Amino acid sequence: MENSTENSASPAGISRRHALTAAGGVLAGAALAQAAVPAFAASGASSDADAIVVGGGLAGLVATAELAAAGRKVLLLDQEPESNLGGQAFWSFGGLFFVDSEEQRLMGIKDTHELAWQDWLGTAGFDRGVFDPGGQDYWARKWAEAYVDFAAGEKRSWLHGLGVRWFPIVGWAERGGGLADGHGNSVPRFHVTWGTGPAVVEPFEKKVRAAAKDGRVTFTFRHRVDDLVVTGGAVTGVSGAILEPSDAARGKPTSRTVVGHFELNAPVVIVTSGGIGANHDLVRRNWPDRLGSPPKFMVTGVPAYVDGRMLAITEKAGGRIVNPDRMWHYTEGLRNYDPIWPGHGIRILPGPSSMWFDAKGKRFSTPDIPGYDTLHTLETITATGYDYSWFVTTQKIIAKEFALSGSEQNPDLTNKDILQLLSRIWQTPEPIQRFRDKGEDFVVAGTLPQLVAGMNKLTGDNLIDLADLTRQIEARDREIANPYTKDVQVMGIRNALAYPGDTLSRTASAHRILDPSAGPLIAVRLNILTRKTLGGLQTDLTGRVLDASGNPISGLYAAGEVSGFGGGGVHGYRSLEGTFLGGCLFSGRAAGRAAAAATAT
Repeated sequence: MENSTENSASPAGISRRHALTAAGGVLAGAALAQAAVPAFAASGASSDADAIVVGGGLAGLVATAELAAAGRKVLLLDQEPESNLGGQAFWSFGGLFFVDSEEQRLMGIKDTHELAWQDWLGTAGFDRGVFDPGGQDYWARKWAEAYVDFAAGEKRSWLHGLGVRWFPIVGWAERGGGLADGHGNSVPRFHVTWGTGPAVVEPFEKKVRAAAKDGRVTFTFRHRVDDLVVTGGAVTGVSGAILEPSDAARGKPTSRTVVGHFELNAPVVIVTSGGIGANHDLVRRNWPDRLGSPPKFMVTGVPAYVDGRMLAITEKAGGRIVNPDRMWHYTEGLRNYDPIWPGHGIRILPGPSSMWFDAKGKRFSTPDIPGYDTLHTLETITATGYDYSWFVTTQKIIAKEFALSGSEQNPDLTNKDILQLLSRIWQTPEPIQRFRDKGEDFVVAGTLPQLVAGMNKLTGDNLIDLADLTRQIEARDREIANPYTKDVQVMGIRNALAYPGDTLSRTASAHRILDPSAGPLIAVRLNILTRKTLGGLQTDLTGRVLDASGNPISGLYAAGEVSGFGGGGVHGYRSLEGTFLGGCLFSGRAAGRAAAAATAT
């Protein structure tokens, strides 16, 4: 393709992608060399392993795989039973952020490193000491730059070499706030993994299990870390409680009954324990004023073990937490009619066509349009004084545009079932239909008066006025009659229909909401759904945890969500989506490689 950066050669004949890959390798090599000779304090006790990894999620598996590949002996600890290996990533939709990928070029998408970096900076909004080595955003921005290089460079080829594949239609998430240099993705970049989250976890789990058979990795489940052992200013191990055995299924809550205690020693410890999304008290404690008052009611998008404990434990050992007020919660949460963990919520991944109203039935304006600006919409909702909002939509729209987050809600993609996947063309996906029929947040009706009556009955507040809702929907419907419009959402629908990926899989043809042939009418009560921690432990580019003075703590590393996916907040204030799993992959790999270099003999 003429404008592809893959094929745009430099004067020396080296493509931009190859240059980015090479540059990333040089930077990583230099960083590893810097970290390779730390002054580890003698603990006075023999080491139980070369490294201890706390947390068996994606970042922990990647770090462990890197350590094992370098010949290190690793203890992999987790407070949960073995059924939860892979952590939150297993439950994910498997979305990954790539720049100028083969899938993008196949769909006619022209993407470049420069465009992606523009989008990342406009979205992140780094503003806390970006150029001050002591600033909260200093390392975050450096991680962001390294990550965009990775996403435009070797990320896809590295994963492809491990057997990971992607659905060929690239999704367009977080379409932004309306300005080219503002937040949001200028082009589609959301690559859904063929096999969803489990397929992202699989190659690293295989590597770690193979290393366990060879004696290089020891799984230590039901071991809850309560303290990091610090000797002479260096972290030399972990201690904590042994929890009673559990045969709970993946994601189900487990017992916290203590049956023993442990202390384990190693020259390096890598903390990969995740965020705070299941701890609503901690979420509310860190909730920023800029997002309004914290909701009184939220549904939970992560299992109960995502409790944030290791943040405080690592801080106690000297680690610096930065940007704790930055977080990522979704506005389109449903109460799960068949919950796995307490308060289990499922997110709707909406296309652009549903009309969005606040609790009183007032339509949202730009950029609070489905799929455009998650955090601005969250702020808009909390400003209403209510914890929920409404989609008003049609069966035609939900059949084509609704997807649900989670590997278990997408059996066709998760099980790699092509026939089941193709059935989406002629029928509403079964998980969507089940939520429509069984979910307590859905109201289905043949007429608008019946729909409004059902909405008011569901909440018990009688906040929706039929005449006012009718006026707003009819005004929007009139805009459909012309090929041009002043309605920003209708503009967005037509913009989406200009992209083949949306036309094929994610956008219904433009139609009137009150068109009887598109019915029945459907209203969906949308709850705030907790998800990601964007701040966390501040780390340098090798994953070493820094103290309050900006100095690395000897022997201590962090990766994944607990480190803000790198540097204590690689996303800044907002995410471009598809970057959470990728952040675990990238930071886990960096920390694992650095720790392996640091323990070389």
